[in-house]
Amino acid sequence: MGDVRLRDGVEFDLASGETVVCDARRPDGDVAILSHAHGDHLGATGGVVASELTASVAAARRGGDPPTLVEHPAIDLHNAGHVPGSRAALVDDGERRVLYTGDVSTRDRAYLSGFEPVSADVLIVESTYGRPEYVFPDQASIEAAVVDFLEDTADRPAIVFGYAFGRAQTAQLLVGRADRAGRIYASESVMAVNAAVEAHLEVEFPVEPWTEDATLESGDVLVRPGSPRTDAVSRLVEDTGAVTVGLSGWAIDDGYRYARGVDAAFPLSDHCDYQELLDLVDAVEPEVVYTHHGFAESLASTLTARGFESYALRPNQATLAEF
Repeated sequence: MGDVRLRDGVEFDLASGETVVCDARRPDGDVAILSHAHGDHLGATGGVVASELTASVAAARRGGDPPTLVEHPAIDLHNAGHVPGSRAALVDDGERRVLYTGDVSTRDRAYLSGFEPVSADVLIVESTYGRPEYVFPDQASIEAAVVDFLEDTADRPAIVFGYAFGRAQTAQLLVGRADRAGRIYASESVMAVNAAVEAHLEVEFPVEPWTEDATLESGDVLVRPGSPRTDAVSRLVEDTGAVTVGLSGWAIDDGYRYARGVDAAFPLSDHCDYQELLDLVDAVEPEVVYTHHGFAESLASTLTARGFESYALRPNQATLAEF
């Protein structure tokens, strides 16, 4: 197995001589892996190793036909726990087992099950929250806090912000738990993802599509992506008195609420926090760890201090000598 490289996606070589490319915008290799259908991973339009749900969401998000799904005898896919359909890839070429997580979460939340680590010789793991200050409360407490806030403000409309794919689906289910008499709306982009997820999983999102002529009244909730600071949102808040809610792991920092300009913020994340990343590495027991995305240098340093051979991937780096 050759060195791991970060170019257009994460690359590594198999004993067969084939090059595996993970989450590249324009994969240039023999095998392409697509871990999930978020925009920063979604690029490949040809044959990819991915889940059926990822292919469906990809089509829903960018239009056109879904990518063609292929299989490879060296690759097994495992639920990554990040968003619906997300997969980690265990690649075994007979000489080494490489585990590429993509974005990953080991915690169960709402309707999603967390990633269950598997053993591997080489681990390639994201490090979005790879610093000690990013440790989240337990999931049940976070979800309860969101529901409590929505119930406490049930006499006003609410606008809940979250990524159209992933966070928004969890948000809709949490809104549904809250004791509010109003309707639940979702934006067009969220509705498109809802349809793809509902077609593959046993889950329903009891929401109505938000249209230009829709009204937002007391008790109603609109779930949408984007910024709370847009003119359209500002006008809606001014006209209706709606409270605004941000959902993000970055909300563990008190400054997030002020930076985003929302009335309340909760650290609801689709990623592992710092401690969960450490626990994941311990469970995999790899000989070598490569970190990428987010606080890659910080996490690699921590893992080195904990006894692992660890490297932070840098773009266009070719050999271990360049670490």
